[in-house]
Amino acid sequence: MREAFRQLESEGWVTIEPNRGTAVSLQSADEAREIHEIRASLESLAIGIAIAHHTPETLANAQRLLEAAENEPDPALYVVRNEQFHMSLYAPADRPRLMELIGQMHRRGERYLRLKLGLPIHKDSSDAEHRAIFEALAARDIEKAQTLVARHLLATGELLYRFLADAQALAQASHVRKKRRPRASASSRATPTASSQADR
Repeated sequence: MREAFRQLESEGWVTIEPNRGTAVSLQSADEAREIHEIRASLESLAIGIAIAHHTPETLANAQRLLEAAENEPDPALYVVRNEQFHMSLYAPADRPRLMELIGQMHRRGERYLRLKLGLPIHKDSSDAEHRAIFEALAARDIEKAQTLVARHLLATGELLYRFLADAQALAQASHVRKKRRPRASASSRATPTASSQADR
């Protein structure tokens, strides 16, 4: 059980506090953006190394995974398809430690990515960006592939940052309004006096 909680903590799902227990982690706009900034750096490096080592077979596999993602209607499963496609782009680089780091960032960012991919308009744009990345890969255009991967991930990070920051701001404003809501005064809550009753 402890090992399971450590795994969940490493992926950002829970926070473990000594002597206090385990709590579900709150979503953070800053973390969402930073995860995708790190991914942009790691994955643009990985695709640049991998391009020269792709074969017709690995390209066919990447295309198959791309099409599986495009045809996946379930947002939860699409997150899985999304990771499979991305990792297929970098696998021929044969950099196990780099792939491990990328995998960690994918798992860390999964709960944020679900926010974006739960909306059809964002899935459509993600699919189009994936296809453009694949086409650059197939054309062996290193600079274009690296640029498209970085742009894709940085844009996702900024989108999630704005979404979460706006949601946090709305929640804070609602909390402030509730705190400022005037309570009924003691005099207004008091029972009618004898004279007021007599006036009725």
